Amino acid sequence: MTWVCARPRAPAAAGTFYPRSAKTLSQTVGALLSSVKVEERLYPCGVIAPHAGYAYSGLVAAHAFASLRQLHGRIKRAIIIGPAHFVPFAGISAPADTAFATPLGDVPVDVATVEALNEERLVGIDDKPHAPEHAIEVELPFLQSILTDLPIVPLLCGSTTAEAVAAVIARIWSYDTLLIVSSDLSHFESYHMARAHDERTAVAIEAYDDGAIGPPDACGHVAIRGALREAVRRGLMVTRLALNNSGDTAGDRRSVVGYGAWAFHTRR
Repeated sequence: MTWVCARPRAPAAAGTFYPRSAKTLSQTVGALLSSVKVEERLYPCGVIAPHAGYAYSGLVAAHAFASLRQLHGRIKRAIIIGPAHFVPFAGISAPADTAFATPLGDVPVDVATVEALNEERLVGIDDKPHAPEHAIEVELPFLQSILTDLPIVPLLCGSTTAEAVAAVIARIWSYDTLLIVSSDLSHFESYHMARAHDERTAVAIEAYDDGAIGPPDACGHVAIRGALREAVRRGLMVTRLALNNSGDTAGDRRSVVGYGAWAFHTRR
């Protein structure tokens, strides 16, 4: 039985979270990436990146994706896993689509891997949570600008566990596969409260203390926790690349959202 739809998933966030015009989007992402200084000795096999509107979180996201420039030609696919904000469901969901459309073009889905994960009952196939969701989509123009024509395994977390996420990641995260964990941090606290809150979350991430990370700390807490568990199993390091909030960029400091970027990498 095939689960695959013939049409690409249509953008849900173009014109709101990021520019609808291909030219403006390319210029916006290019300017963000160019503004970031990359640690040349760092060769990530995965990143944690935010997924808010580019005016708010774009610079932090650029820190995550700019670190991937050195991987060009080495990576064959990317896993992108994040939270479902709009449609509740149980488990981990992949779409039936063959591609995700953005103003920069279509990003192909690794259909064979999606079908294998479904056959092994590690993920379900359900387009409903993917259709309105921005958590995966917002990462794609950055990925397209750094690693062109890279197939993705797009996964959303519903009501599930860190163990289930870690099992999926362990199954398909290989030497030629990039892991992208999509998550923002604290939500709607005052500027100074959010800074302290997000610093505690950052310290927990960097200490692999996944038990200290919950729903108030990150919308993608389950994806982060699963990735940390697999990083521990593989002996990977996690390095902070950037940490700020919407009050540092385009937002009102009375109520902000936190953003962080980290890289998973082997020990130097």
